[in-house]
Amino acid sequence: MNIQLNSPASPVVVTGGASGIGLACAEALAAVGRPVAIWDLQAGKAEEVAAQLAQTHGVACLGVGVDLCDAAAITPALAATRAALGAPGGLVHAAGMVDQSGIDQLTAERWDRVLNVNLRAMALLVQEMLPDLRANPGSSVVGIASINATLGNGLIPAYSASKGGLLSLVRSLADALGADGIRVNSVSPGQILTPMVAPIAAANPGVFERRILLGRLGQPDEVARVVRFLLSDEASYINAAEIVVDGGNISSQR
Repeated sequence: MNIQLNSPASPVVVTGGASGIGLACAEALAAVGRPVAIWDLQAGKAEEVAAQLAQTHGVACLGVGVDLCDAAAITPALAATRAALGAPGGLVHAAGMVDQSGIDQLTAERWDRVLNVNLRAMALLVQEMLPDLRANPGSSVVGIASINATLGNGLIPAYSASKGGLLSLVRSLADALGADGIRVNSVSPGQILTPMVAPIAAANPGVFERRILLGRLGQPDEVARVVRFLLSDEASYINAAEIVVDGGNISSQR
């Protein structure tokens, strides 16, 4: 059997790569020599992160400002990525937003913005990147979901729905692209100490930890290492899978 594997130098697009889990993923990939395109709504921060990673790890990196709510913005961002780094053989969709409106305050506009970034963008990104992924044997895609896709959360219905949809989309894409040798998987983090979660955790000490079997919140790099594994040839037979990285939250009866 002849198994074609991905080149270790194949570039990876990381959306939301300027902060939180996306930044940790970009760092983890650059550390093993993968060129990284950091796509983020904050163009200046994306460029700053790219410069830092390139200097630290001696690998080509690019920062691209892009609003994933704008479907038309994907094509020029990908063109800039190809021009600077070559055809990407990997995608990490880590960009996401939360709207704590609850069902009482939810509006069509709020719903659309969350779903457009968290879910729709994943489908459009893969669609636009298909020629690149097919050109790189062993290409891999990872969508960042959430344990809220399984548990649900009454405070964030749009977010919970978007992450549940992402799990289904990943399985659909894995089915569609498996014949091309393109693997598509998801990672569902629990409570991770990102800039978004840290203030909430600090204001409510012990609340998150009480349910988690390991008794602590996770670090972004603990998620990033799983993402890096899924993008590597070490995970060459993992497809359509959800990897939960939550310290033992979903299974907890505490």
